[in-house]
Amino acid sequence: QVQLVESGGGLVEAGDSLSLSCAASGRTFSRYGMGWFRQAPGKEREFVACISWTGGTTRYADSVKGRFTISRDNAKNTVYLQMNSLKPEDTAVYYCAAAVYRHSTIERDYDYWGQGTQVTVSS
Repeated sequence: QVQLVESGGGLVEAGDSLSLSCAASGRTFSRYGMGWFRQAPGKEREFVACISWTGGTTRYADSVKGRFTISRDNAKNTVYLQMNSLKPEDTAVYYCAAAVYRHSTIERDYDYWGQGTQVTVSS
């Protein structure tokens, strides 16, 4: 069982940066691939980025590639999402998720989810 708690969301202006964190409970964090997803108002939840359990492999949605960076610190049981050059269309609730020994772009592949943190980007 893994509990995930996101933090770092907020209200920023277009072009600003924001860093999200997701802290995981438990001693087996290093077994989990981690993902970030987001859900904008009136839209379905979508993949943003994921990272393998070792941190050696990352994948990004085309919409964030080159602007967002996912990373992890297994010693701190934490995964991060650094978001630069934010756009109004990045406004959403951001969720982190954990999957045992896999990193996937597919929502249903993930076993555990956080409650989400709101990111709002004004124009």
